[in-house]
Amino acid sequence: MVEVFKTNVEQPEQSQMLIHRIRSHIPDGKINFDLEDCDKILRVEAESISIQIIIKLLEQHGFCAEVLV
Repeated sequence: MVEVFKTNVEQPEQSQMLIHRIRSHIPDGKINFDLEDCDKILRVEAESISIQIIIKLLEQHGFCAEVLV
């Protein structure tokens, strides 16, 4: 399963911290940001992904995320 999110993450340090936090919920997932993209893409690939948990986790750290369709 792959989910792609539009975010407002700007800095590489922020993305690394968020990847670390997401890994605590999805330890075997492939997680990366594309901060060069205009939508500041977060891509998560795993067997099972909770969209709500990822969005809530980013919100808890002051960021926005929405699923790209």
